[in-house]
Amino acid sequence: MGTHSGDSVKEHAAASRRGPSAPGPALNNAAAASFDGLTHKLDYLDPAEIRRVRDAYRFADEAHLGQYRASGEPYITHPIAVAGLCAEWKLDAQAIMAALMHDAMEDCGITKAELIERFGAPTAELVDGLTKLDKLQFSTREESQAESFRKMLLAMARDVRVILIKLADRLHNMSTMGAMTPEKRLRIARETLDIYAPIAHRLGLNQTYRQLQELSFRYLRPWREKALSKAVFKARGNRRDVVERIQRDVERAFAQANLKAQVFGREKTVFSIYRKMSEKHLSFAQVNDIFGFRIVVSTLPECYLALGVLHQLYKPMPGRFKDYIAIPKANGYQSLHTTLVSPLGTAVEFQMRTEPMHAVAEKGIAAHWMYKSKNSAPSNAQEAQRLGTMWLQSLIDIQDETRDASEFLEHVKIDLFPDAVYVFTPKSKILALPKGATPVDFAYAIHSDVGDRCVAAKVNGEPVALRTELHSGDVVEIVTTAGAKPNPGWLNFVRTGRARSKIRHHLKTMELEESQDLGAKMLSQALRAEGLSMPPDDGPPSQHSVWPALLRWSGTRSREELLTDIGLGRKIASIVAKRLARLLTEHGARPDAVTLTMGRYGQDESAPAQNMVLIDGSEGLSVQLAGCCRPIPGDSILGYLGRGEGLLIHTTECSVGKRLFGRDSEGWLSVDWAEQPTRTFETGVSLLLHNGKGVLAEVATAVAAAEADITHIDMGEQAVADSAELKLLLAVRDRLHLADVIRALKRSAAVLHVERVKP
Repeated sequence: MGTHSGDSVKEHAAASRRGPSAPGPALNNAAAASFDGLTHKLDYLDPAEIRRVRDAYRFADEAHLGQYRASGEPYITHPIAVAGLCAEWKLDAQAIMAALMHDAMEDCGITKAELIERFGAPTAELVDGLTKLDKLQFSTREESQAESFRKMLLAMARDVRVILIKLADRLHNMSTMGAMTPEKRLRIARETLDIYAPIAHRLGLNQTYRQLQELSFRYLRPWREKALSKAVFKARGNRRDVVERIQRDVERAFAQANLKAQVFGREKTVFSIYRKMSEKHLSFAQVNDIFGFRIVVSTLPECYLALGVLHQLYKPMPGRFKDYIAIPKANGYQSLHTTLVSPLGTAVEFQMRTEPMHAVAEKGIAAHWMYKSKNSAPSNAQEAQRLGTMWLQSLIDIQDETRDASEFLEHVKIDLFPDAVYVFTPKSKILALPKGATPVDFAYAIHSDVGDRCVAAKVNGEPVALRTELHSGDVVEIVTTAGAKPNPGWLNFVRTGRARSKIRHHLKTMELEESQDLGAKMLSQALRAEGLSMPPDDGPPSQHSVWPALLRWSGTRSREELLTDIGLGRKIASIVAKRLARLLTEHGARPDAVTLTMGRYGQDESAPAQNMVLIDGSEGLSVQLAGCCRPIPGDSILGYLGRGEGLLIHTTECSVGKRLFGRDSEGWLSVDWAEQPTRTFETGVSLLLHNGKGVLAEVATAVAAAEADITHIDMGEQAVADSAELKLLLAVRDRLHLADVIRALKRSAAVLHVERVKP
């Protein structure tokens, strides 16, 4: 069985369980294993709830009896520490109970039914949401981590307390990794930095976010962490006088303005300093905003008053002011940020916020429970809860359409990217999107139907390309059309996991439907060569077992799957047709002379549409026109059935197609153009021109006069001379239309020579 994730961390925690020998000196730390250490943190719960938590502790203590962590401590010390962290966030009794029992089902064989009977369904659901997928087989560690993480997210979307307990669990495990092997420490630290720290940030748990980053950094880059820590300690001593002077100046300025404010000095984390040095290629000496200040005031208007006081005291740095109160971050964070020039000329950042904003900034979504205990949840705590829930729901949408675990994890990592841009809908609703997001991301963020039918966009009233990068403050309007479909090219520039998964889901569905239709045509054609017609589902009773027998032989689950495999080239139509013919013959069917003639002499003009795959341009992704020869209606063509790639159409004179035919003659099919193609087709023409002013406009006018469109222009990179070569991609109806366009171009005085591009 592969290792499973959600918490691969617990490998060290669960090591040395139920061993015959006692762990020795570690047992002396009895306080860490007793409920008394947790009691003083639970004073916000009522006595009845504390009794229920104590019952959960006794249950967990009994379940983990005889189990030890790799460090030698009794295993129960870990659940108690996790419950203690949850108690600091003021989570309710059910969450504290689940934290105490979070490993009981996984490690001790306790069933969900037992937990429901003893502690009730809500608590059991929380524990179940935290339990890993240890009964399933996984092929790779990465897949296992993604699967376990997916289950965690599903449980989390039903109840956000699951992720809070999971983060507390990860935080305690990260702080007690000393007894593990270096390889495991590295892997777990990388997973924490990639997955768990960004989740903490996304939910606004900034304190936990910083702690997880610092601990991960300590294990991933131990030498750099030590060197930077020493440098920060040294700088702290050198700059203590400056920090104290700034604090005195600020407090005096607030006193003179009669503004009550708490002023806290704060220091950037070692990891954030390291990241800034890496991203901006700075030395430690060049990072001048290691220290900052946080101003906590009583009311929202006082935040702006405090800003005015500070700007009178020190000069603000241009472009370094951010108002996260008017437009909160996606995780509910609100504060005013400004960077000022200190008396020594260094940059110092100040953050201004109210007490409730401060609680949300540090505890994020967990602040919801803090305020619930006071029976009055402030609007910004509710907003944090709402925003967090919206994000979790978007992950569920992705999970519903993404079967592949690693692909799901890729989507989640995209959405966890913390930098955001804030854009407006035409009705002034604010949407937060990842940095680099496009109008297509915006469309899918509104609704999947809007994204699917999107054809154009306007930003600030001006038409823009769908791949345009959005910026904060843009007003975005999406233009939709009823018959529109997602474009595969969108996958090259969308940034949100939601948009990417919706587009892929639609394209996969569309491709399967088209491949199934193509497969049905090909099997029918191959069966006619055997003198038989395709048996319908509701055929005579004697033929009812033909399809089940054919499916058993082919190893497919349904008629649709078999036809799709033929359409995608995974199975050869002629071989399947011979087997089907044998089965039909066994069930009384007899070859028909007329059908056999149609199949064998299909090249004859008498019935071309009955035995060939006809191409009209509506086939979509299951049929592709080769880019080497760019066939158009009127060209003589052949179809190559690549393995799993659908049908590729070449002209019969294409040199690339001829080489392919020499290597694999079995994969070729007879194809022809339908009488009425449904669209235009691209082909290339090469022009030799007099190099002069207005030549390009003259060429474009000639093409437009012949009712064709230019889809691409390649002018080459040659130096300016008397003549120049120009390559055009033209959208034309057929060969006759192309001939009209070439004649129109030849009539232009600027054109010396024109011909169709051939491979």
